[in-house]
Amino acid sequence: MLSLTDIENAHKRIKPFIHNTPILSSQKLNEYLGHNIYFKAECLQKVGAFKARGGANTLLWLKEQGHDIKRVVANSSGNHAQAVAWAASQLGIPATIYMPTNVSKVKAQATAAYGAEVVYCENRQEADRKVAEAQEQPGVFWIPPFNHEQVVCGQGTAAYEAILELRAQGIDTIDAAFAPCGGGGAISGTHIATKGLCPEAKVIAAEPLAGNDAAQSLRCGEIVTLDQQPNTLADGAMTLAVGEITFDYLKKLDGMIEVDEPEIAYWTQWLSHLLKLHVEPTSAMTMEAVKRYLSDKTEKQNVLVILTGGNVDNGKMKAIWEEDYLSQVPSL
Repeated sequence: MLSLTDIENAHKRIKPFIHNTPILSSQKLNEYLGHNIYFKAECLQKVGAFKARGGANTLLWLKEQGHDIKRVVANSSGNHAQAVAWAASQLGIPATIYMPTNVSKVKAQATAAYGAEVVYCENRQEADRKVAEAQEQPGVFWIPPFNHEQVVCGQGTAAYEAILELRAQGIDTIDAAFAPCGGGGAISGTHIATKGLCPEAKVIAAEPLAGNDAAQSLRCGEIVTLDQQPNTLADGAMTLAVGEITFDYLKKLDGMIEVDEPEIAYWTQWLSHLLKLHVEPTSAMTMEAVKRYLSDKTEKQNVLVILTGGNVDNGKMKAIWEEDYLSQVPSL
């Protein structure tokens, strides 16, 4: 299993390339809920998402290992695609990204803008097949969205940075850390970093109920694969199945909270309003898990939330704002 040392090594690799994103809080939200909630704003990261960390770390690690990289390929619904395209451009390596046709248009356009070749596929299954075929070519390396140890290590540097910065601010420990779960890379890395620095802290994931393959997998004790790509506002969590690597870490979590679509829209609206940030629904849904965790806590908690991204296209924004939830003040 990976350790805190692996996260630290990843952080050293990528530090010259990424932003040390700020930790934000909302006094009003803390008043509403009665606890201290700290947001690691990865929506302000390179490419607008935490995925830049995993993409950069994996490519830099491959170069460290002495590989002759002719091209990198990836399959992604958006943020990972941008991350690989951006990281490859930083190192002067050609990239090809396979994306389903229903991908967020803003994410697809941004991927191409970073210089990658974008290949559209009928669905996620076709994208998965094509990227597997491409990696068989000499000098071509596949950087998967989550099921790779160096991707996990890169993603874990967000929580690592946040906890160290909170300590520098005089907050010696946190009681719980939260991140969304799509394929499991973000929450796996968050688990490693958090347990390494704050062993007593809880680590909890949020997943869309409409695409709850991870929760099903944990209940069954084996990886469950969805029959088709889920229809959810949380487009960063539309994976069909978690990976073998990430599943090992999901089994160590202190909770996996399934979040329904109205709750995802609710928290996307409220976090955008309170933090004055462009927040993806995938990262906003994590606040529903926070709310449920805090519901029975009598002592004030220090909670860390990894806000994983901020790339939302117009179509998704319209769906999020079909109903106005700002009249419903957050409470426990």
